[in-house]
Amino acid sequence: MKILPFDDRDGFIWYDGKMSPWRDAKVHVLNHGLHYASSVFEGIKVYDGKIFKLNEHSERFRKSAEILEFEIPYTTAQLNEATKEIVAKQGIKDGYIRPVAWRGSEYMKIYAKGNSVHVAIATWEWPTYFAEELYKTGIKLCWAKWKRPSPETAPTAAKAAGLYMICTMSKQLAEDSGYHDAMMLDYRGYIAEATGANFFMVVDGELHTPTPDCFLNGITRQTVMDLARSLDIKVVERHIKPEELASAQEAFLTGTAAEITPVGQVGEYKFTPGRVTNLLKDEYHKLVRA
Repeated sequence: MKILPFDDRDGFIWYDGKMSPWRDAKVHVLNHGLHYASSVFEGIKVYDGKIFKLNEHSERFRKSAEILEFEIPYTTAQLNEATKEIVAKQGIKDGYIRPVAWRGSEYMKIYAKGNSVHVAIATWEWPTYFAEELYKTGIKLCWAKWKRPSPETAPTAAKAAGLYMICTMSKQLAEDSGYHDAMMLDYRGYIAEATGANFFMVVDGELHTPTPDCFLNGITRQTVMDLARSLDIKVVERHIKPEELASAQEAFLTGTAAEITPVGQVGEYKFTPGRVTNLLKDEYHKLVRA
């Protein structure tokens, strides 16, 4: 199958307040975001032409930039409107949206307070994240060699581009080793998350999930926790040691792209997608298409 490169597609991208032809949406190689990771982004899904949790994503987008000490030059309302415009312009029915903001090229040094801030919003059709058959058996995760950092050493509450390098490396090694993803521990040795999705496990009918004190408290994560509570499923947020996976009967990941993805294996621990996972998956699919 021929891969369609993301820099060579038809259509438009919303770029600094205007609709830019897709192939013309470019940056200079000497931009601060590329060299010093002063960049934040979001991932948003479109279902049946409707954008799920748009306001929450736009708010987090602005907050992430604020944590990195730069300001996105558009209000939440303006970002919402721009996102709706590009989705309509591209005619997306079921797809993905990628807003991204970065510091420009005025100064090429670590201190870049005077640099301009640029914003782009792209969207494209995107089917399920994993192959359909994996939703029955669950995906396989190995253990990542990289750990999520302490909030004292990195801006862990931001969806910042630089924080994803260890995710990229972990994901690549996992796939090269025959796995679908990798499970990351935090700097203390507790279970944290997969490379781009939050983690849940089912223990005797209860839902247990790591406390997000050094990684992103995902919007899908919060949505699933609310769904579970509405179904009278007890939700427990706590620090989870790796060996505690032995007590879990089910496990799954949550994320904008992953939605609710059953997990069949994490390292030496194995799980069977069951009642709680399937119930939440069904309810989530109803919610996003409501």
